[in-house]
Amino acid sequence: MNTIKNIATTALKTWATGLFFINFAWAGIPVAHWTQANGVQVYLVSSPAIPMLDVQIDFDAGSRRDPAAQAGLASVTANMAGKGVRAGTQEGETALDENALGEAWADLGASFQGGASSDRMSFSLRSLSYPDLLDRAVRLAARQLAQPAFPADIWQRERESLIAAIKEANTRPGTLAGRAFAQAVYGSHPYGYEVTEATLSRIDVADMVTLYRQMIRPCRARVTVVGAVDRAQADRLVQQLFSRLDGQGASNDCPALPAVPEVMPLTQASEQNLPFDSAQAHVLIGQPGFRRADPDYFALTVGNYILGGGGFVSRLTHEVREKRGLSYSVYSAFAPAMHAGAFTIGLQTRPDQAQQAVQVSRDVLARFVADGPTEAELQAAKDNLIGGFALRIDSNRKLLDNVANIAWNQLPLDYLDSWPQQVANVTVADIKQAFARKLQPEKMVTVVLGGAAAR
Repeated sequence: MNTIKNIATTALKTWATGLFFINFAWAGIPVAHWTQANGVQVYLVSSPAIPMLDVQIDFDAGSRRDPAAQAGLASVTANMAGKGVRAGTQEGETALDENALGEAWADLGASFQGGASSDRMSFSLRSLSYPDLLDRAVRLAARQLAQPAFPADIWQRERESLIAAIKEANTRPGTLAGRAFAQAVYGSHPYGYEVTEATLSRIDVADMVTLYRQMIRPCRARVTVVGAVDRAQADRLVQQLFSRLDGQGASNDCPALPAVPEVMPLTQASEQNLPFDSAQAHVLIGQPGFRRADPDYFALTVGNYILGGGGFVSRLTHEVREKRGLSYSVYSAFAPAMHAGAFTIGLQTRPDQAQQAVQVSRDVLARFVADGPTEAELQAAKDNLIGGFALRIDSNRKLLDNVANIAWNQLPLDYLDSWPQQVANVTVADIKQAFARKLQPEKMVTVVLGGAAAR
């Protein structure tokens, strides 16, 4: 067993460096895509130079599908799926508790983890690609995917830990400001749901089991594979991963999931000044932004780099920090997802400067939406984004994330190859028109925690 661990450690140490040079050497990043008979959609990037493999399995089972009264259900279900495995039907497959399961993965020098975001419930496998090790890792992952134990005593422990973490987070000004901002931007949409002690208390093991059985089906899976396997090997690997789930939601027996309502646009501006005794006032300004599938994606991405996403070279930094010294850091960001994720301007400042910082930020945004960027700003943004593109895919993990993004959002298979050209094609007019379509500075939410409210 120690030999296996040593092999894994050595391979991991060389992994990031090796892939950095591999990605630079590639003329392109070929993404293969096919659908298996059981409905599993597979996306593959074959990279044979390093004997490693990363797999991500995504399901439309994120927190956007949580009941409001049980906010957090998707997240705790994904986490609890890794806390034990039931006894298998094959000879010698005994139940594995949390410790035994962790030791089994450690002995393989591999890992299998679950988690949930607002849109997806995801499981990730990482292993060396040596045939014997990979086969054992895939077999264990298949068991864990199909036979999670959901032990009730572990859930009691985890719930107490989560409640303690929530109570601690509630003492932080950033948490309180972010919560108020999310609720104001999203209203009753699930993106704005808050996980609380009360919502966790309404979740029991039966709820997790029901959710898991309904959602974790082959026909609902999108699987991304990156590493040292070819298409035939990847196809067999994915078949093995889902072998114990076959018959649960075949491609011809997979009813559509209920639609989740869209985020409603804001109809008027609102401002909250929340008391909090802190040295800095936390300021958030924003509104619902856009969906990831929106055709304005590249124009908004390049434009936001100029507005506030480019760090020290952005307009917001120049006006708020450099010219007036109102904040050490200020940013703007879009969070596109399956629904209109928030557009946000954020900063921290001295409480007595909070209202001035808010006004300056609003003015900068309004001018940018009205006038767009200059040609010089646009060219500088393109140079930086295109020049830094290689850093987005310089490790297996980053490449996996990008290909999973293609899979989840059903982007063109040549998306990564065409990304630099898509950025280069953006014009000043594109940015101006896209920002005018998406942002309404006169209708935004403003949250100031601290500041005048604390005096």
